[in-house]
Amino acid sequence: MIKLFVGLGNPGPEYEATRHNAGFWWIDALAAELKVGLQPEKGFQGRVARASVHGHTVWLLQPQTFMNLSGRSVAALARFYKIQPDEILVAHDELDLTPGQVKLKFSGSHAGHNGLRDIHAQLGTSDYWRLRLGIGHPGVKAEVINWVLKKPLAEQREAIDTCIVRALHSVPALMAGEMDKATLLIHTAKPPRPKPPRPE
Repeated sequence: MIKLFVGLGNPGPEYEATRHNAGFWWIDALAAELKVGLQPEKGFQGRVARASVHGHTVWLLQPQTFMNLSGRSVAALARFYKIQPDEILVAHDELDLTPGQVKLKFSGSHAGHNGLRDIHAQLGTSDYWRLRLGIGHPGVKAEVINWVLKKPLAEQREAIDTCIVRALHSVPALMAGEMDKATLLIHTAKPPRPKPPRPE
């Protein structure tokens, strides 16, 4: 079962609305859903919240180390509370998915994502869960850094916010360790509601 929910991003108001902070957006939404507030914790180099859900304690974390040192924060909290890698879920921006797409994945490579790269290094394993929030790809590799540090277009942000809400529906299953059920909830997008017929 998931005991630690991590959202990746960069601290500071200048990064707040950029694509690279999609993981932060998800943790903010989860904190609001669980009615908890994230507080700075120096020892964990991040903003942290503790929630109790059906008798289970879960932790929410936004590393404040900047993206490429995210693993320091994740590993510090996980070690302190004796949380195993397979009990960690990391929400992050994903270039290979379009805005509005979201996928749950266990283990695998970091695919060049600097936040995941450092988490791999600090945990000593890639065997943790990822919530991949689609931000789309600029189409040219050289443009990637510029792309992730820019704000998405309004319709792209709306699509990302929609998938954030959809992924929140899976949280009870994630906490219960029902990963197949969680995957189904996350990967199944509801078709758009048909528009009512126009009056004659």
